[in-house]
Amino acid sequence: MTTTAPKPTAAVALADTRPVRLAPLDILRLGLLGIHTRRMRAALSALGISIGIATMIVVTGIPASSQKALMNQLSALGTNMLQAVPVPNQTPPVQLPPQSVDMVRRIGPVTVASAVANTHAEVFRNDRVDADDYAGLAVLASRTNLLKAINAEVQSGRYLSASTERFPTAVLGSVAATRMGIANVVPGRPAPQIYINHRWFTVIGVLARTPLSPDIDRAVLVGWDAARTQLGFTGHPTVIYVKAREDGIDAVRNVLPPTIYPELPGMVQVSRPSDALAAKRATQTTFSALFLGLAGVALLVGGIGVANTMVISVLERRKEIGLRRALGANKGQIRGQFLTESVALSCLGGLAGTVLGILATVGYAAYQGWPPVIPLPAVAGGFGGAVLIGMAAGVYPSIRASRLTPTEALATT
Repeated sequence: MTTTAPKPTAAVALADTRPVRLAPLDILRLGLLGIHTRRMRAALSALGISIGIATMIVVTGIPASSQKALMNQLSALGTNMLQAVPVPNQTPPVQLPPQSVDMVRRIGPVTVASAVANTHAEVFRNDRVDADDYAGLAVLASRTNLLKAINAEVQSGRYLSASTERFPTAVLGSVAATRMGIANVVPGRPAPQIYINHRWFTVIGVLARTPLSPDIDRAVLVGWDAARTQLGFTGHPTVIYVKAREDGIDAVRNVLPPTIYPELPGMVQVSRPSDALAAKRATQTTFSALFLGLAGVALLVGGIGVANTMVISVLERRKEIGLRRALGANKGQIRGQFLTESVALSCLGGLAGTVLGILATVGYAAYQGWPPVIPLPAVAGGFGGAVLIGMAAGVYPSIRASRLTPTEALATT
């Protein structure tokens, strides 16, 4: 008995003629193939996108770096600093509570709270100076964190610390050092001494000039505990220095008097924030959108260049399109190929433009001595914009390519 092979059913025949579905990786390879075979044209097309994104990063990064440098300069002028003092010319004189500094430190936005106090002591270069030859310098008891509160720096030597504030040591302001004839403190050499209220104090440091607190320039600073034990200091601060977050400086100013002196808040006078704070806030709000507009135009021009390249590519590759259609490629695969090529071209240009823009921004900021700032929104927005422009630029050419029939595409023109 002989058997015959079964005839193929209609379902099997339909499965044999069904077009092969391309994996995303295959479509990506086809898209990159067009770029690889036309390198010069692809490079020139991507150059437009690169220039657009580099322009966007540069025109946002350089002003941001300049703005950051300006903000640092304005911050150095004390935009986040306040001073609290007793109301002057009161009888009897107002004395701030000894615990007021610790109370101020508990205010949320406050970052640094320090204080000095006038000990009303007299200072001389040595014990042989005539008592009538007074140097006119104030002897101030100081907290160890004073330099942080007033943005001051030590010119030579060191400042008071927890290990020295209990002993008869002193730090001179810049003017006080000049009047005392002590230019600097040299490590390894015997430290100079000064005579305060008939007691010898060792000078361990000299401060640089402090533009924000000129009174400190003309002062001799001694430790808080040493002032108590050596000079009869009672512990009542004379000036309280406060640094706070800039966004909370106004709120801190309002609550300082009742915090420092809850019984008599009206007896506390608080300085207003520096005028530099208003300038800083104004500077932060004057960033012009013109730069972003220019970068957007450059990016759009680059996108038009990509679209033009893709249209020409479709015209030049008609025979390739016809051959692929004749071999079974459907319209969706043709559209995917050319759309992928357009997006890949824009991504390559976007990557090159991002690197170029960052290098240009960092280089120019370093040349100007500014802190380099690379706005991440500009980088992300520029690269994302390049992808979107690549997609938009590839829509029409990909649709046009997919509509070509095999006979039309293979026809010689």
